Amino acid sequence: MTQSPIKKVAQATPEPVARRIRGLSDRSIAWIFVAPTIFLLLAVNIFPLIRTIWLSFTNYRVNRPNNEVDWVGLSNYEQILNDPDIWNTMQATAHFLFWTILLQVLIGFALAYLINKKFKGNNMWTTIIVLPMMLSPAVVGNFWTFLYQPQIGLFNYAVGFVTGADPASFSMIGDVHLAPWAIVIADTWMWTPFVMLICLAGLRSIPESLYEAAECDRASQWRQFWTITIPMVLPFLMLAVLFRGIENFKMFDLVVQLTGGGPGSVTELTSINLKREAFEKWRTGYSSAYAVILFVTVFGLASIYVKALNKVKQR
Repeated sequence: MTQSPIKKVAQATPEPVARRIRGLSDRSIAWIFVAPTIFLLLAVNIFPLIRTIWLSFTNYRVNRPNNEVDWVGLSNYEQILNDPDIWNTMQATAHFLFWTILLQVLIGFALAYLINKKFKGNNMWTTIIVLPMMLSPAVVGNFWTFLYQPQIGLFNYAVGFVTGADPASFSMIGDVHLAPWAIVIADTWMWTPFVMLICLAGLRSIPESLYEAAECDRASQWRQFWTITIPMVLPFLMLAVLFRGIENFKMFDLVVQLTGGGPGSVTELTSINLKREAFEKWRTGYSSAYAVILFVTVFGLASIYVKALNKVKQR
């Protein structure tokens, strides 16, 4: 009878090594398995973060490696916080964040509520709705660029059919007033299914006994919706807002493919502006300070939000 590979390895292990292994505690064995992962995380995440923080206090430029690096202290941070262009990109990012999250939560919850009602073709419609989030953001950006074309774009023709306006009379990605809404619509189309799936999980986690008890108390459908459905799904909604908020704060590829930050800089989000400072102007120290400010902002807001989410879950 052939021996298993594990037994062969055990027999091939030298006796001194085997005695040491047998003498290890469960905690030591756990650390042996976890240590490579921790080392990898330190190498990939922690070291670059520390390096970025250090560079943020210098005038280092990566395209001039032979130049002397001077310590400038908080000068980079002062320049960023006093730069009106930075605040304009922050405003554009806030506009993008607010409207994409609001629309995705409202539409995603509505779709989840409808899908949760059992009807013929339920699974087919769920699959169709989820398709956009399976695409690459760069692909979605190119796809919507064609839809927004004034001469051949289906979006302009749809708007013209509803409103009676000439499809060639406006350009969604060429108008300074419409371009911010163009990226909002594209991102909402792509990521609303993600919010829908989270809300659908929340709806299907609600025990049917709650609704049965409410019906016994003669509670109306509207009353059941506000006293059972919304409170039970609220943690899932807040979780979806957290995920989409973090992702949209660093949104880059979809907007670059769709508008490139234009026209002008009306759709230039913080991630696009950071990329230009770092890899077009080559202001490495300045862009490092910029990245640190964005990291602290996201981390601080997310920490406060998670505390609020935990309080809602404990109710």
